[in-house]
Amino acid sequence: MKSGVAAFVVAALDLAKFAERSSGLVLLILAGEESGCEGAFHLARSPALLGRAGALIVAEPSGNLPLVGHKGALWLKARTHGVTAHGSMPHKGVNAIYAAARAVSALEVFRFDSPADTLLGAPTLNVGTISGGLNVNSVPDRAEIGVDIRTTPGLEHSALKNRLQAALGRDVELETVVDVPGLRTSTDEPWIQDVFEIMSGVLGSRPEARAAPYFTDASVLTPAYGGIPTVVLGPGELEMAHQTDEYCRVDRIGQAVDAYGQIVHRWWKA
Repeated sequence: MKSGVAAFVVAALDLAKFAERSSGLVLLILAGEESGCEGAFHLARSPALLGRAGALIVAEPSGNLPLVGHKGALWLKARTHGVTAHGSMPHKGVNAIYAAARAVSALEVFRFDSPADTLLGAPTLNVGTISGGLNVNSVPDRAEIGVDIRTTPGLEHSALKNRLQAALGRDVELETVVDVPGLRTSTDEPWIQDVFEIMSGVLGSRPEARAAPYFTDASVLTPAYGGIPTVVLGPGELEMAHQTDEYCRVDRIGQAVDAYGQIVHRWWKA
């Protein structure tokens, strides 16, 4: 993501001398995207700060491929409760970790029963965290599981949460932590066609319509701007996100600067 910020800042500096004779250009550098688009939500609640926009480029890692959509996210905390007791007398307590283990097993085999999206593929579920217990010689009275679900269009989050609650049973308490929708811009949108034409020259071949498995601030910003056409296009490598050796190819950064400049100039001329 740092490479994307660097690329669009440099592109904006290059474009600044033309901006006064155009419809303008706005850079949004927001905090908290990884934890649920907190900066984007704050901006969306402040129309005076949000301003107006006609199209949106999100510089998240895409290997400079123009992505016309991404999945939504539903993050949940699943809590189990028990009764504490001395570890030498477990029969006098109720073990919340055992209940959490049963919940994890149920989550592992949960099926969405919804068809795969042509661009976004199938929805996914990952148990990312689990915690519980005070010490080894006590029966734990509380445990918590972190659940990360990535959704496709047509999968309504509240209905999905109800299905999960039914699968886990009443002994598991579900709390929503992050709830953001997915994104899809039609490839028939004229601006998207312009972006694909420009990227054909930048990349050396015409890219196919693709989407990202992650979510971005566009989950909030695109509807806040009235559903404007949106593309995810950044120099980082999509497949490397959140890996230990996450990196960005240096040549991609200059390529992105060129791409952003051409896309903005084409918009100004339209």
